Amino acid sequence: MPKFEEGLFYSESHEFVRVEGDFGYVGITDFAQHALGNVVYVDMPEVDDEVEAGEEFGAVESVKAASDLNSPVSGVVVEVNEALEDDPELLNKDAFANWIIKVSLSDKSELDNLMDAKAYEEFCANE
Repeated sequence: MPKFEEGLFYSESHEFVRVEGDFGYVGITDFAQHALGNVVYVDMPEVDDEVEAGEEFGAVESVKAASDLNSPVSGVVVEVNEALEDDPELLNKDAFANWIIKVSLSDKSELDNLMDAKAYEEFCANE
């Protein structure tokens, strides 16, 4: 059964963002990692790349399929989770603890377009 963590913002494409100050930590949701199965590779952008809300920024590959990653927020990538380069299955172990990119948020009002945990759980129930 997938977990839904309170206090995060969720997109319809199954990414989450955890906001800390002016930064957002973006990753895939527990629901997404369950659907993907064993993750074998994570394609991430470079530091200083710009991401746009709703636009692709990378991909996650599993033994079953490859899935594009879409940023739930706009901003500049300030850090990538390098641990995922050597150990992509960290996403299967704990999707919420293992973010993919850290973004300097350019427009916090974009968060208003995302779902809270309850709304996202209801969205997933209808998937």
